Amino acid sequence: MRVALDTNRYVDLCKGVAATVALLESCEEVLLPFVVLGELRAGFAHGRRTAENERLLRRFLLKSGVHVLYADDQTTHHYAAMYSQLRRQGTPIPTNDMWLAALVLQHNLVLHARDKHFDRLPQLARV
Repeated sequence: MRVALDTNRYVDLCKGVAATVALLESCEEVLLPFVVLGELRAGFAHGRRTAENERLLRRFLLKSGVHVLYADDQTTHHYAAMYSQLRRQGTPIPTNDMWLAALVLQHNLVLHARDKHFDRLPQLARV
């Protein structure tokens, strides 16, 4: 399984939440979308353990099968389609999560996230 990791699940991983640890250990590939990377580093910059958190993140990113996932032109088409869908439904979600969902759809990934607002996008595969 190829999984995109949301910010809250990366935090779960760092806290040793058993279900998240087990899931990620069984994955063929773990992708960390660029927006998640930005959210994490923003949190690090605002916290008191910046250097330690950055060191843990870099070690995670160096693991075999872990990659950062960046947006490209095709991602913007998925983003636009979801924006339109959510607007028609009257159920917006945060902008960063729309980018995350667009990358998941584009790359045919499974999303590992806790946020219930992703339920508004039934086309997303989730675990």
